[in-house]
Amino acid sequence: MPTTAELADVTGADPLTMWAAERPGASIWAVPGAAVVAAPGLSRRDRLVVHGEPGAVAALLGKVLPEVGPSFRPLGAEELVVAVAERVPGLSVAGRFAWMETSTPPGEPNEAGEPRWLREGELGEAAALLAEAFPASYAQVGAAGVARWAGLRDEGGRLVAIAADAWSSPRTGFLAGVTTRPGHRGRGRAATLCSFVVRELLRGRERVALFADYDNVAAVATYRKLGFALGPLAAAHQVS
Repeated sequence: MPTTAELADVTGADPLTMWAAERPGASIWAVPGAAVVAAPGLSRRDRLVVHGEPGAVAALLGKVLPEVGPSFRPLGAEELVVAVAERVPGLSVAGRFAWMETSTPPGEPNEAGEPRWLREGELGEAAALLAEAFPASYAQVGAAGVARWAGLRDEGGRLVAIAADAWSSPRTGFLAGVTTRPGHRGRGRAATLCSFVVRELLRGRERVALFADYDNVAAVATYRKLGFALGPLAAAHQVS
């Protein structure tokens, strides 16, 4: 099995691929023109991150998919995943979204509030806020791979915004679960909190990344203002 150093040579140290390869329990396959990384429990899914030329990736997946089983979902650059799904029987595009990343610490916003990492005794409040405002979040309090939560309180001490350090790797900090309480949106709360988390996650790392849904226009705009660049992704799943 190739090492992460060999994978970096094959993929040009592609950030998404390297992030997956640094997941505990990851497996790597590489041939000329293609690389596949199986990463269990990465952002709440068993994922097969793919990189390379469509024909070569499709051929490699033909060998990898029977080995890893149906729970693993191919993930990669949108054009690549779409082309691969057309070549691999039983594979269908399941969703399209964005990988956003930055390597530059954002400036500190001028909005009021002092974001910080939450203590153990505050996580119940974070879970309640998620349940109210973002129940579909992949990052959940206590979930595997979710390391810690940051929060921002209003002037009355109420928790109004949260964000998680989740599925981070040695090279890539990963931001997830960004949530603002209804009634407090549009005030720069998320930008203030995310600026803090990005600066924290960049310590000793090359970048900070996140997944974003295209239809969440406000969130994408906020991340762009914080310096995040956007790359189109797609995920596929195995169908009978």
